[in-house]
Amino acid sequence: MTELVLTSPLDMHLHVRQDAMLDVVAPLSAQHFAGAVIMPNLVPAVDTVERLHWYTGEVRRATAGHAFDPFMTLFFRDYTREELVAAKPHIIGIKLYPAGATTNSDNGVQEIMSMAHVFAMMEELEIPLLVHGETHGFVMDREEEFCEVYRALATRFPRLRITMEHITTRAAVQLLDEFPNLRATVTPHHLIITLDDVAGGLLNPHLFCKPIAKRPEDRDALLQAALAAHPKLMMGSDSAPHPVSKKECPGCAAGVFTAPIILPMLAELFERHNVLHNLQAFVSDRAQQLYGVTPPRTTVRLVREEMTIPERYGDVVPMWAGRTLPWRVASVTA
Repeated sequence: MTELVLTSPLDMHLHVRQDAMLDVVAPLSAQHFAGAVIMPNLVPAVDTVERLHWYTGEVRRATAGHAFDPFMTLFFRDYTREELVAAKPHIIGIKLYPAGATTNSDNGVQEIMSMAHVFAMMEELEIPLLVHGETHGFVMDREEEFCEVYRALATRFPRLRITMEHITTRAAVQLLDEFPNLRATVTPHHLIITLDDVAGGLLNPHLFCKPIAKRPEDRDALLQAALAAHPKLMMGSDSAPHPVSKKECPGCAAGVFTAPIILPMLAELFERHNVLHNLQAFVSDRAQQLYGVTPPRTTVRLVREEMTIPERYGDVVPMWAGRTLPWRVASVTA
């Protein structure tokens, strides 16, 4: 195959930051994607309706000229019912961060089940819950340990739609088939790399993220589910830009920046496994079905021609900077 056409690709987990960084990275997603779920962990967090409206306006301003819908989220906290009712028309869900689990999450939740009253209101109002699912245990075990929290939430709130964000383990893949109200996103980089790529030789800071890449058997379970277009698995890039000064330094910030190269990366991966026909489901159809969204109708045409990944986009180094991919985006029409 020398050409691939995708309809209305969606990124169901995306960081576009704020201020100057927003202006650099948001258009790079909007040029290829018809919509994206925008994460709320800014400083300060997006945790009021007023701040939500401000941030929505900022994202729309930065992506003007593109057929792109930002699907907004609120940062989880102890909301009142009135706040949830006011926010519901403007959000796709509420994102829960365990306190200190990742970038800008210090004000996250300390005791998750102490928020049962908020989960109950979200269930009643049909507001999805999006979760960064990690404990504070040993770094390689954090996601698998969190599976017990998912089980407790899914059992106690059976009508609450819960998205396990950026899953990285075989255990999380298995959970998808245990509970009807669980679904998940997975990143392109977690379909490809393991911890060995991050720290097996010289440390590669541009592959360091949270949740950290895991073992080969975990990567293989994720890949098998994605390639098979599992009905409850969506592409969510977790593309997370940081300036190079925050990556190539002591105390390296967590995040892999993939936004401009996601579709060529995935075309190469799915082609290598002879399932290019399943890429449309993974990057759009499943998300539309699971969230009930109707994004702008766009057509993205990829061609089998080499592209070299730039060394930087602004002050951000992308994954695989300088590497050549066999596919490139040739055109996007709306």
